[in-house]
Amino acid sequence: MTGSGAGFEDFYWWSGDGLRLYARDYAGDPSRPAILCMPGLTRNARDFADLAEHLSPAWRVLAVEFRGRGESAHAKDPMSYVPLTYAQDMAALVVAAGIDRFVAIGTSLGGIVAMLLAGMMPGRVAGAVLNDIGPDIEPAGLARVRGYVGKSSNHPTWMHAARALQESSGAVYPDWRIEDWLAMAKRVYRLSSAGRIVLDYDARIAEPFRLPGNEAGPDMWRAFAALRDVLVLVVRGERSDMLSTATADRMIAEQPGATLVTVPRVGHVPTLAEPEALAAVEQLLARVAEPG
Repeated sequence: MTGSGAGFEDFYWWSGDGLRLYARDYAGDPSRPAILCMPGLTRNARDFADLAEHLSPAWRVLAVEFRGRGESAHAKDPMSYVPLTYAQDMAALVVAAGIDRFVAIGTSLGGIVAMLLAGMMPGRVAGAVLNDIGPDIEPAGLARVRGYVGKSSNHPTWMHAARALQESSGAVYPDWRIEDWLAMAKRVYRLSSAGRIVLDYDARIAEPFRLPGNEAGPDMWRAFAALRDVLVLVVRGERSDMLSTATADRMIAEQPGATLVTVPRVGHVPTLAEPEALAAVEQLLARVAEPG
């Protein structure tokens, strides 16, 4: 662990194949399970800054960056950019960070990894938040993501980047103002050495994702079943093109400890800063923290 930021320390660990990976480590009560925040396909730890600062110091929060994103090293083999490898990387983090039990908060891809991790580390998951993702993924959403992931995008200023995001994703967050899009741009992009605003991930993450079947993993309903004895919160954006109401309803029906919250007027994905989502996360954590 080296360096620090606003409320967090930089945490580095090593993957099984020798990559140096990164997480933001927000200190918290060591007597409680840690919270492991895992982002979507093209995203990074900055997505969880507001949530982590809200939950810490009552909880230790680790906001991770999957291989190929942000401060984590890029993989030599792009075919390692798949959910099972990400789950193995997260299992290595749990060990390196000295975590006994944890709450997994996974957005989109991060939720897939959370389900796989529950099967890999039985008894270690104290709770799970699956943010706009389920065992069945809607074809329309997959087609949309395949249409943009890995494509070059760079801009001369942050405002140009914000306007581009607003143009491409305005239907996802119809109520956002330009300052919201500017904040999003600073989570998605970084400033390059050439002074351009560029996407903050390895474009090669798209290579396995474009192959049929690699967007998720094995039978994800079987993976979801690993959370059977765990408190689960399913968050769905009302306008989501990734998680259908039918899949969300089936998840609740098959999981006795699961609850569902729908975030109004939001698509894929909720930020978890919405009042409905944040209140539901807090309720799940309150149940996790209950003695006994």
